[in-house]
Amino acid sequence: MKNYLLVSLSLILGASCAGWSKVQKSAHAKVDVIAYYAGNGADLDQYQFGQLDQVIFSFCHLRGNELTIDDATDTVTIRKLVALKKQHPRLKVLLSLGGWGGCAPCSEVFSTAQGRTAFVRSVKKLTQDFQTDGIDLDWEYPGIEGYPGHLFQPADKGHFTALVQELRRELGEKVEISFAAGGFDAFFEGSVEWDRVIPLVNRVNIMTYDLVNGYSTVTGHHTPLYSTPDQRLSADYAIKYLERLGVPRHKMVLGAAFYARVWEQVPNINQGLYQSGKFKSFVPYQRFLNTVTEAEGYRFYRDTLAQAPYAYNAQQQLFATYDDRESIRQKTQYVQRERLGGIMFWQLVGDVRENGLLEAIFQAF
Repeated sequence: MKNYLLVSLSLILGASCAGWSKVQKSAHAKVDVIAYYAGNGADLDQYQFGQLDQVIFSFCHLRGNELTIDDATDTVTIRKLVALKKQHPRLKVLLSLGGWGGCAPCSEVFSTAQGRTAFVRSVKKLTQDFQTDGIDLDWEYPGIEGYPGHLFQPADKGHFTALVQELRRELGEKVEISFAAGGFDAFFEGSVEWDRVIPLVNRVNIMTYDLVNGYSTVTGHHTPLYSTPDQRLSADYAIKYLERLGVPRHKMVLGAAFYARVWEQVPNINQGLYQSGKFKSFVPYQRFLNTVTEAEGYRFYRDTLAQAPYAYNAQQQLFATYDDRESIRQKTQYVQRERLGGIMFWQLVGDVRENGLLEAIFQAF
């Protein structure tokens, strides 16, 4: 009986230590886990912030030449996020400028030294007032067309460099500076002077999602890990492209999608993949689980080349492309294997309370 108890105790302690080792490994891994957050702050108790290294509040915008908080609700939300750092000392909170459709005046404001200086001073003030840890620039996009109707000009590329240079000078070395990068060739070549910008920033958050988007009239994988003969753009493609441009891997952060994109009027050929169609909707993961189901007529598939899941509803001619727990696991392992700086996702509000996509990242370490 004594030997039995000793063996049992050893097994229990071994299992406990193994679990503790996993927590410790994840908590101190060099790979950063970064969440964009665009909620109202009322739901913060349902997320595991201990599994995150950064949360990026999305979004702040320009008012005149200054970075501003949109309203009182956003102010309260930012303060709640910062307060989480008391429970999670490793957590950093950043403010993000812009977003898709949220940077209409950026090209004009950042085209002058006066505009850049006013913006940088406002960033410094907000950082000090809220005790946040840095700024994420989500200008979509410098130098190339982004949101329809927004001003863009080739000189934006140099102005973006000047903006980052002044941010680093004014904010100092301890404040985080990152930016969101498109995952396609035109951005890689037309938006950023990589050799001048990368030494000044902590990381680049690569939006390796929306690679087929709301303007696409042919279906495909919107967030694939690898390229296929039918689809060149992928996470792996973006990483290799940026490496050729001289971006060090430890500053690259791979993007994952906590949402699906759905197309309609898609013919029943190849389970809807790489077929003509009309973009229908953007579906957060937590809603996707209850709407894109077998009961609704969907069948589920996995592209083993792209390492990407997709679903097709033959009766309604609907096609869905998304990340799931398996593709998230594979992306996290890719980040570790390729020694990248981290994995980020848009966005935390799309996840579920239990057994969700953030949990899949955490479990993959």
